[in-house]
Amino acid sequence: MSAPATHHLLLDRAAQDLLFRAARSSSAFTADPITDEQIEAVYDLIKYAPTSMNQQPLRIVLVRTVAARTRLIRHMLGTNAAKVAEAPLVAILAVDLNFHQKLPRLYPHRPEVAELFADPVVREESGRFNATLQLAYFILGVRAAGLAVRPLAGFDAKAVDRDFFGPPQQRSTAVLTVVTLGRPAGPPRFDRLPRLEFDEVVTTV
Repeated sequence: MSAPATHHLLLDRAAQDLLFRAARSSSAFTADPITDEQIEAVYDLIKYAPTSMNQQPLRIVLVRTVAARTRLIRHMLGTNAAKVAEAPLVAILAVDLNFHQKLPRLYPHRPEVAELFADPVVREESGRFNATLQLAYFILGVRAAGLAVRPLAGFDAKAVDRDFFGPPQQRSTAVLTVVTLGRPAGPPRFDRLPRLEFDEVVTTV
């Protein structure tokens, strides 16, 4: 299949490359610090991306102190401990399972929608889905800032929850992932992996 014409997209080619084609998960970062102002700029961009009923359940913890990073490293598995130790900035991304409490403010034309999430099972399913959407927006926002982000899956999520959000009776969160952020140090170690083609993914009915 021939490559699709990029003129169908409103973003210019450079922006497309920054967000998608040239963007890579980095295995090594420079020592350049990542500031709170940079992360605030990222959030001020991605907060406008859609979630169901404007739920916005994602919560982000920036792990900046040596003590906090040491605690987090203890919960990482395998080589992920070294990745957390070496990155300029590490963030914990979690879902607020009591997101519905903010819905009267976030969905003011129908404040009663909070009642739709009275069931904890329904609330968790919806919260996880929408926080995962926001996690993806966060990755794109970090790329838009000219930075690289690497989501990590190998860690003890329950231990991270307990250590950074308190005991079960005091918290309303569930950790989704830990990510490392920074400026890429040199070219990627490996060539980009293959992607599925349009006609392997999209069907028309």
